[in-house]
Amino acid sequence: MDFGLNEEQLAMKEAARDFTEKEIIPYADKWDEEHYFPVEVIKKMGELGYFGTPIPEEYGGTDVGLLAQTLMCEEIGRGSASIRVAFNTQCLGNALSILRYGTEEQKHKWIPDLISAAKIGCFAITEPNAGSDVVALKTTAKPNGDGFILNGCKNWISFASRADVALVYAYHDREAGSKGMSAFIVDMHSEGVSTNDLDKLGTRSSPTSEIFFEDVRLPKDALLGKLGDGVKICFSSLNQTRLCCASGGVGLAQACLDAAVKYCNEREQFGKQVGQFQMNQELIGQMAARIESARLLTYRAAWQKDQGSLGNTLEMSYAKYIAGETVSFCAHSAMKILGAYGYSTEYPVARYYRDAVLYQIVEGTANIHKMIIALDQLGYRKANR
Repeated sequence: MDFGLNEEQLAMKEAARDFTEKEIIPYADKWDEEHYFPVEVIKKMGELGYFGTPIPEEYGGTDVGLLAQTLMCEEIGRGSASIRVAFNTQCLGNALSILRYGTEEQKHKWIPDLISAAKIGCFAITEPNAGSDVVALKTTAKPNGDGFILNGCKNWISFASRADVALVYAYHDREAGSKGMSAFIVDMHSEGVSTNDLDKLGTRSSPTSEIFFEDVRLPKDALLGKLGDGVKICFSSLNQTRLCCASGGVGLAQACLDAAVKYCNEREQFGKQVGQFQMNQELIGQMAARIESARLLTYRAAWQKDQGSLGNTLEMSYAKYIAGETVSFCAHSAMKILGAYGYSTEYPVARYYRDAVLYQIVEGTANIHKMIIALDQLGYRKANR
């Protein structure tokens, strides 16, 4: 097995690290405090090609793979959990789905603007009563003439209030059960679309909103794939967006470790650096080992996708679950080590602590991923089908 990265991947990782150090870290706490959405930074990332690595050149991408995007997402996630969300809204949850299921017209119309961040994207699955249970959603897009009429409400949708385009999942025929769900590319500036921002504990530079659709008229070419492809497209999309979540979790966990190590080597108590105390060493050792485990699982899942295994649900659940548990442990450990300084908003550890828990919730909760893994191990339902 080859655990090495090629020169191009290493260069992209280094470039993303430099970008994070210069463009994100110096401002991330202020953005978070002010609930400011730095769209200008996301547009810079688009211009630099961060969102186009798995997209062919004919649609504006660089076609260097998902591992490359994973490396960059990890570095951006180290600087801001809010900004790393853009990898999903611009590519993995939108452009990549359009690439896989769209017509040539749809690909040329939407993908270049999404991966360049000329247009801000979002994808709308979750509803007030449909989270982990995706097929319980109630939004409808009923056929009407040569198009569809979209009605319903979505909840907890990242970037929705700033988005130009959304990939929306809705039932065209509720009586048909899961076969009645379809996916639609929706212009968020259409008449009848409105949003309402939600306040939340962390990732406060990433706007999260409700979306309301009231008799929104969709053209025929808003349909992605075929009628009834919604469940297939949705779960295929989640299997890719979870990669960004896992890599972002690894990045944030690394930021927690970096902060804890720095403090241990600077702070003195009882006449010596606090890193000399074994209880702090025990936490540092656990943090480092867990991060390395989560990183290897995440890189493996990304590598498999680049080899053509986009449906590697089991390996993706291992990575997402362990990354979420790791970043939460590391954030709590960093808080323990820094004590009052960690609790103070003058230091980024407070932001890390608030942001970390989200990685156990979004893109499939920790319990959902444990269930996927357990059902596979028990032989009740194989994850990679």
